[in-house]
Amino acid sequence: MAGLKSTMVVLVMIMAASLQLQFTVAKTSHVVGDSLGWTIPPGGDATYTKWASRRNFTVGDTLIFKFPTGLHNVAEVPRAAYGPCNYINTLSIHPTGPATITLTRPGKHYYICAVLGHCQVGQKLTINVSPSKRSTPKSRP
Repeated sequence: MAGLKSTMVVLVMIMAASLQLQFTVAKTSHVVGDSLGWTIPPGGDATYTKWASRRNFTVGDTLIFKFPTGLHNVAEVPRAAYGPCNYINTLSIHPTGPATITLTRPGKHYYICAVLGHCQVGQKLTINVSPSKRSTPKSRP
């Protein structure tokens, strides 16, 4: 009888672990600008707008800004600072490339290069981040 109880306990633990593994949160790394990287875009600000429009961003995802240290940086700014490219009151600034930023909250996020003149010619990005969602249970065979 003790052997049967031990076997039952082990089976219940295996089933519980299996259910936990079936509910996972997918995290995605997004290389900003793909092969272009984070630079002064040849197509102006439409370049990064188009790039972002083809992606879904979720809390827990990461943005990877690839740029040479000393030539560019990436600053997260409030919405009011985004349009006029004002980098005085940044929310965060990353001067060393490549910079990896984890998306920790849902909503709109605004990024600019704070090197003089870069944002004005299109080195800026706005994204909308969705709340993190648990994936639906995977079907069992």
